[in-house]
Amino acid sequence: MRVPINLHARERGHAVLETALLLPWVLFLFVGAFDFGFYNYALISTQNAARVAAWYTSQSKSTATDAATACTYALAELQALPNVGTTVTTCSASPVVVTATQVTGVDNAEATQVSVTYTSPQLIPIPGALPGKYTFDRTVQMRLVTQ
Repeated sequence: MRVPINLHARERGHAVLETALLLPWVLFLFVGAFDFGFYNYALISTQNAARVAAWYTSQSKSTATDAATACTYALAELQALPNVGTTVTTCSASPVVVTATQVTGVDNAEATQVSVTYTSPQLIPIPGALPGKYTFDRTVQMRLVTQ
């Protein structure tokens, strides 16, 4: 008498077990990639905001220290970020701080210096890798246009 052996019956639970073991790692990698992507986007946006604000302040001596209008230019660059959008209208407190000063450049010519500081919102913290909240600070110096 021969007993039929069903080999597939032993392998039925393998896919479920493998999925259950790997799913936390896949989710961890997805969250990490999402966070890194957001932080890189915030860093690039902060750099662009500082560059555009410095371009405005470098137009003349009268605009060299105009932080209010530089703030408007910076906010236009940062408006796609989640905690800025249309709700932030000033640049004197977190999440966005913009300062503009007139300085002497490296070539001893008059220049303007703009600093933009952006504080990101709390995302998904990953202990030991991502704290969930970062502060980005970028400073740009441009020579004043002489007319």
